[in-house]
Amino acid sequence: MNMTVPVAQTAQATTNEDWWRGGVIYQIYPRSYQDSNGDGVGDLAGIIHRLPHIASLGVDAIWISPFFRSPMLDFGYDVSNYRDVDPLFGSLGDFDALIARAHELGLKVMIDLVLSHSSDQHEWFQESRQSRDNAKSDWFVWADAKPDGTPPNNWLSIFGGSAWEWDGKREQYYLHNFLKEQPDLNLHNMDVQDALLDVVRYWLERGVDGFRLDTINFYFADKELRDNPALPPEERNDSIAPSVNPYNWQNHLYDKNQPENLAFLKRFRALCDEYPGITSVGEVGDAQYGMQIQADYTSGGDKVHMCYAFDFLSPTQPTGKYVSEVLNKFETVATDGWACWAFSNHDVVRHASRWNLGPDAQRVYAALLMSLRGSVCLYQGEELGLTEAYVSYEELQDPYGIRFWPEFKGRDGCRTPIPWSNDGPTGGFTDARPWLPVAMEHLSKSVATQDSEENSTLNFYRQMLAFRKAHPALISGRFEMVHAGSDLLSFKRIEEGGETVFCAFNLSNTAQPIDLPPGEWRQDLAAPFAVRVQENSVLLPPYQAFFAQAAQS
Repeated sequence: MNMTVPVAQTAQATTNEDWWRGGVIYQIYPRSYQDSNGDGVGDLAGIIHRLPHIASLGVDAIWISPFFRSPMLDFGYDVSNYRDVDPLFGSLGDFDALIARAHELGLKVMIDLVLSHSSDQHEWFQESRQSRDNAKSDWFVWADAKPDGTPPNNWLSIFGGSAWEWDGKREQYYLHNFLKEQPDLNLHNMDVQDALLDVVRYWLERGVDGFRLDTINFYFADKELRDNPALPPEERNDSIAPSVNPYNWQNHLYDKNQPENLAFLKRFRALCDEYPGITSVGEVGDAQYGMQIQADYTSGGDKVHMCYAFDFLSPTQPTGKYVSEVLNKFETVATDGWACWAFSNHDVVRHASRWNLGPDAQRVYAALLMSLRGSVCLYQGEELGLTEAYVSYEELQDPYGIRFWPEFKGRDGCRTPIPWSNDGPTGGFTDARPWLPVAMEHLSKSVATQDSEENSTLNFYRQMLAFRKAHPALISGRFEMVHAGSDLLSFKRIEEGGETVFCAFNLSNTAQPIDLPPGEWRQDLAAPFAVRVQENSVLLPPYQAFFAQAAQS
């Protein structure tokens, strides 16, 4: 068995305030991690039970998707109370116990804050909708109808249709970039900012180590509510919304990405900086300006610590050339910023299926991800090589998928429960009927099955994470491209005053010859690949990686 927590993990220094720089964050979707009370839904106690598995991987932190009180129309991303745990997931006491146990295992705890919008059941919105002159009347984005009764402008919801919903009580429209039950907060109002920052402080006082900020570029909308211009068909990109959704037909100049956000993020960062070792990662949901926003939001050391865009979350499998373009562009536009890279999360088709990767291809892409300059987010089940699960229409839970079925099947396929064993149809996740079905094909990839298999995908992830942790250059070293072709990518990671690591990746099913850069190199035999060097060149087998260290002078 390989469930022993690495010594380096338990001895993790708590005084390193820059632990996040090059850190690896493991995302937990709590509904689907572990059910502890037999209701078919994962919960905080279940996460506590499974923390040793996460610690055994060698990651630095966990990010837990929302567990706050919620009507669960968008499964926690519609928050009705920011300061309490929904009974479905447990209690505040369970959360405190989770933090304590995670810290015992050397794991930081990050939580998912949804600050751009709330649930329409939140007391703030309930008061706001009562009249146009109450104390919270301006806490959400309200606007009058056009003279013909239609919405104030042409803005669209990511979940389909107009981004405006008529409210008969106020006889006005309110903005919702997602479900109509998720009204957008008006952060132009400083009282709203103060209230949200009070929420941030509340969780900092409870001991969290950081935040994932949902839809960070949606915090502000244009005060003048100007129409978005049309986007030419050749410029449309379906990395944010599926092609069946006309959301992609607009150039989103005014419904998000507003410059006022920079000042708010500075206020947020100043609050975080009052607490040692706190970090933040923002989700930049934009297909047109994502890289520039990522750079703007992480520059200067006075806004968020890191951001991730959708460069590697898109449907197109990244070639070596594309990866090089993304990395070089980030290095150019974000000279002092920091990226967080991910291939999968709870909103996109799992990358094993999205890019049609077999086991060997999954491993070389995992090695690539963990060698990039930046931090890393791994999504639960990624370490098992899970593919996208099929969920029938009758079993769908995601309102997004229900809206656009069958052309777009929604996000349920990446959210099915984790298989902990291959005993029974629910894979050890629950003793009841699970909220989403456990995929039959996932049972053979269960944690228990792979844990004892030396060459399993799970143990590969453990080896690769240990390899990364053993090389400071891979964690925080600078990046220097060597070769970028469609099938072959190589670069150096260089730690100033320390080691230099050469990394090469064959992203194809055909062997690729590579020459090592000039100088004396020593193959790193600790790397989880069996490639061997011949003099100063390597014939890299299909879907394999090669690592070497520069000889120290």
